[in-house]
Amino acid sequence: MYSAVLLLHSWIRWIALVAGVGATLAAVRGKSEGEHSVADRWGLVMMMTLDLQMLLGLVLYLALSPNMQEILNHFGESMKDPTSRFWAVEHTTAMMGAVILAHVGRVLARKAKTPAAKRTRLLVCCGLATLLMLVGMPWPGRPGGRPLFRL
Repeated sequence: MYSAVLLLHSWIRWIALVAGVGATLAAVRGKSEGEHSVADRWGLVMMMTLDLQMLLGLVLYLALSPNMQEILNHFGESMKDPTSRFWAVEHTTAMMGAVILAHVGRVLARKAKTPAAKRTRLLVCCGLATLLMLVGMPWPGRPGGRPLFRL
């Protein structure tokens, strides 16, 4: 079960990242006017995939991952190890921040009074969420690094 959930979590991250870049670029290009704009659609896909990622991540974090159980059982010692600290603190904090920004950005954009305000809100929230995704991903060569594509 652990391997299947980790595989899904690993592959869905690419959809979330592409959607985040798509939403940010659509906002940069000014494609945010109207109720069902290109930026809105990309932002919705980003938010949905981030929600799914968070659900899978919590299942891994709280139930399935043998590594996380060991980290949580020896939390003080784990904070001295860069890899353990990445998984226990940095990854979870960055990804939770991305999820929150994706939701807040959609709400703020829907409540914007002008198209310029909507564009700015989408640009800031989607851009920051995408940046947090990039920072929080376990890139090869970093502490906690994983392969880019898990098979």
